[in-house]
Amino acid sequence: MVKVSVIIPAYNEELSIAKVIEEIPKEIAGEIIVVNNKSTDKTAEVAEKAGAIVLNEPKKGYGNACLTGIQYLNNKTNKPQIVVFLDGDYSDYPSEMANVIKPILSENIDFVVGSRKLGERAKGSLTPQQIFGNWLATFLIRLFFGYKYTDLGPFRAIKLRKLNKLNMKDKNYGWTVEMQIKALQNKLTIKEVPVNYKQRIGTSKVSGTVKGTIFAGVKIIYTIFKYI
Repeated sequence: MVKVSVIIPAYNEELSIAKVIEEIPKEIAGEIIVVNNKSTDKTAEVAEKAGAIVLNEPKKGYGNACLTGIQYLNNKTNKPQIVVFLDGDYSDYPSEMANVIKPILSENIDFVVGSRKLGERAKGSLTPQQIFGNWLATFLIRLFFGYKYTDLGPFRAIKLRKLNKLNMKDKNYGWTVEMQIKALQNKLTIKEVPVNYKQRIGTSKVSGTVKGTIFAGVKIIYTIFKYI
């Protein structure tokens, strides 16, 4: 049986994290790793009580949390073959995990991106600035790298050995786009699958503030031009 591990970066998600963990199909996920990214609430306690392995990453940043989760997996003797990344805000549908990993299992695809554009989005689940930012980033990737992604969706799956080949570096908002660009540069086989998306629980730490939106947008564009 193929071993799958799930990494969930989490910052102040005490109201949503248990719901995310509970809805992850346990027949698929061998382990669920929540990386507590300097939360000031009870995210870590709630996640542990819900059955997740909780790691603490004191340096803020989405990428920092993901890198901590990857390091944990690589230090294991019995490593997973597939890593799934999922947000902790309950905006994704964890129950769709089978669809996200299916191309890896049935078609030997290396990297799968769950596309919110191809799926159904609840009204207001993505802000206008998020929609524009996704369009701009995917347009620039197509322009400079020749591949048509439709989304920078956080719900994604990748073979661990291929992920390690990417040598991921980004510490914060450029993480998703770095992975998608490096997947192209390293000639990974890639597929997008539709995923549905709903309004998150709580306020977004990125798109919920003007500062966060601007910083994330600048960082994503910077990351794209960095790898041209």
